[in-house]
Amino acid sequence: MKRIQLKVNDKDYELEVKPSATLLETLREDLGLTGTKEGCGVGECGACTVILEGEAVNACLVLTAEINGKSVQTIEGLADGGKLHPIQQAFLEVGGMQCGFCTPGMVLSAKVLLDRNSNPTDEEIRKGLEGNFCRCTGYTKIIESVKAAAGQMGR
Repeated sequence: MKRIQLKVNDKDYELEVKPSATLLETLREDLGLTGTKEGCGVGECGACTVILEGEAVNACLVLTAEINGKSVQTIEGLADGGKLHPIQQAFLEVGGMQCGFCTPGMVLSAKVLLDRNSNPTDEEIRKGLEGNFCRCTGYTKIIESVKAAAGQMGR
């Protein structure tokens, strides 16, 4: 076991983790943050996407023991006082949610994209979400959701 400190959704944690524990396991099993989903478990689907130090990462590929002292944001940390983030609201209103399994990862990847580029083109949105797969249907509503969120955030 290794003792580490993490900041998750602006809350400090001190944890003992197995050297082999992934960030996905730590978030879901130790911290009870189940919004981060396990899809493929090998970093190909993006369902487990979280924001680590400002970068979208696959939590299934990150060893918790290696991120001592870092900051993580999960989908649970995006809403503000019960008010949905504009990206979450846009996914809900525009229909980008589909079944919802991939949505947390999509929303967090979109956040990283929009933090860097407040007015992305469709192609830039596709590139920003390229590591996140939706198995329900196409990406039209997802891309429209990100564009709607960009419009809301730009006001």
